[in-house]
Amino acid sequence: MAFTTTQTDAQAIMALEARHVVHSYARAPFVLTHGEGVYLYDSDGKRYLDMVAGIAVNALGHGDPELAAAIAQQATRMIHVSNLYHTAPHAELAAKLCGLSFADRVFFNNSGSEANETAIKFARKLARTRGIGKKSDSGKTQIVAFTDAFHGRTMGALAATPREKYQAPFRPLMPDVVVAPFNDLEAAARLVWPGTCAVIVEPVQGEGGIHAATPEFLQLLRERCDRFEAALIFDEVQCGVGRTGTLWAYEAAGVTPDIMTLAKPLAGGLPIGAALVTEQVASVIEPGDHGSTFAGGPLVTTAAQVVLNRISQPDFLAHVREVGNYLKERLEELNSPLIREVRGRGLMLGLELTISAQDVVQAGWSHGLLLVNAGPNVVRLVPPLILEKSHVDELIDKLQPILSGLQTA
Repeated sequence: MAFTTTQTDAQAIMALEARHVVHSYARAPFVLTHGEGVYLYDSDGKRYLDMVAGIAVNALGHGDPELAAAIAQQATRMIHVSNLYHTAPHAELAAKLCGLSFADRVFFNNSGSEANETAIKFARKLARTRGIGKKSDSGKTQIVAFTDAFHGRTMGALAATPREKYQAPFRPLMPDVVVAPFNDLEAAARLVWPGTCAVIVEPVQGEGGIHAATPEFLQLLRERCDRFEAALIFDEVQCGVGRTGTLWAYEAAGVTPDIMTLAKPLAGGLPIGAALVTEQVASVIEPGDHGSTFAGGPLVTTAAQVVLNRISQPDFLAHVREVGNYLKERLEELNSPLIREVRGRGLMLGLELTISAQDVVQAGWSHGLLLVNAGPNVVRLVPPLILEKSHVDELIDKLQPILSGLQTA
């Protein structure tokens, strides 16, 4: 296939964006035209090793033949009908998700933020049947979240995302959210009480700098939620669906939630979100309590079945663990005083630096490397899950001169 976007075209596209698109993103100064596997190409034909994967989305890389064929075939049949009607892909994906997890039922959404909004609403409804005052009392409404969390930018999810720069312009936010230090057992034990409606936590924090919850921390949260009849919500929007080397990040701790939210990689690049729930949670939701026009459509759920079928295979997950371990080892071998720590699991790693992560991201462009930050001084590595060891070696060959150049700058 020919890709004919010229540099003149690229300048025109960027100028068009500058005039007509709301400026809420700081985009890179080039126009991407196509991708193949773990590589993306711009309008000049320059190739980039993609260690971003659409921010942990393109799990099967770019241009995957099986995924593309499934999308094309379904697009000729039926793209959208709404949730007023039954469709096979919607039901089949829900059954697969339940069969591969703790869940009994699934509510589909269009994004991670929406999935977390769903989780909050379901937890609030569930709380009306529990604890303080039972059905008639609204006192059991408190949500416990944690420092450095990121749950989304819609108003409910934003309230549970304790970042001043994100929250300040949009206050007042949803009330009754309290924030505890991440991985602090004593603080969590103190804040979860009979008035707690839900606890929401990422088993591995993404945007917050790639910090993994300890097994002891997740076990404590499970115990406190059980004791005070609160819903335990695991946000696996970024760390789920194979990213950490197990299908679900919670598997490492052996702790299951009442609700788990998914999104980013689930449909390989098409927009999808999902809230996986136990029967106890689902039983309090009635027709009309929640809805979404586009969620669970036949096109996106067809794509998601391809992705889930591939990633859930033991050999695929073993590959993620093997290449993830190799990536961590090679990063730890980098000879640079700018590196403080390498952390994470599977193909979700963070490179903490003594300098701004954005300096490394921008320097990467000229070296044919796409990176993304996770906070001010952490480079986040969330490549396609099809990454090979040879790609890791290529990454290191690009990173070493970048860090050396920034060290002497």
